[in-house]
Amino acid sequence: METVFIVIVVVAALFLVSGLKILNEYERAVIFRLGRLVPYRGPGLIFVNPLIEKSVRVDLRTITLDIPPQDVITRDNVSVKVSAVLYFRVIDPSRAVTEVANYLFATTQLAQTTVRSVGGQSELDELLGQREKLNTRIQEIIDTQTEPWGIKVTLVELKNIDLPQDMQRAIAAQAEAERERRAKVIAAEAEYQAAEKLAAAAEIMSHNPITLQLRYLQTLAEIAVEHNSTTVFPVPIDMLRPFFQVAAKEPNAPHPTNPTDPAAAHKS
Repeated sequence: METVFIVIVVVAALFLVSGLKILNEYERAVIFRLGRLVPYRGPGLIFVNPLIEKSVRVDLRTITLDIPPQDVITRDNVSVKVSAVLYFRVIDPSRAVTEVANYLFATTQLAQTTVRSVGGQSELDELLGQREKLNTRIQEIIDTQTEPWGIKVTLVELKNIDLPQDMQRAIAAQAEAERERRAKVIAAEAEYQAAEKLAAAAEIMSHNPITLQLRYLQTLAEIAVEHNSTTVFPVPIDMLRPFFQVAAKEPNAPHPTNPTDPAAAHKS
């Protein structure tokens, strides 16, 4: 009788030990009792009846899903490869187990299909310059599809866009032409601003002619630098005007003749 009691105690102990499970803070146990779903348990120490209950562990941490490069033909008929990264987490363990066979595989396939679909509806310029808009659109589509599975998509980021070599050369040529256009526009604006400043300076000098003389002296100071054998001295026209007036008042002044002129030689 004592042996039977010991055997019963040992079996009961083994039964209790086999049903005890320890779940981490980020884990939950989805329980099926005789095939029917009951509320999930955890975290901490839980007991699962090994005879009538079965448990499935579900991780509630954010999962990083790498979406491999997808062949995409954009709306403007450019073939590119687009890769992305997806962040999601399980918010309802029961639905994640009962609504889909493998939520990780299903989310992966849905993400790849969505990236190809959204990329095909966009033009190349949108893929290259409006990534935030495309990220939001992809996230909304995937989140809507996975919501019945108890999954929340927190973030989607386009990681890399591979372009064909000929398209890369075309984009490089376009960027170079754009830089040249900006350079010409900047040079034209500089010329326009310089012309405005010169016009303003001329207006100021016209009211006070002495400023023009001061400007001449400043120009001489700038030219007369060290180790310079050439000096350019600007002479104002006003300084030579009296000489022109004197020459105009003497019409009988002798004019130099050309010794090679036959008429002049005959008169002599």
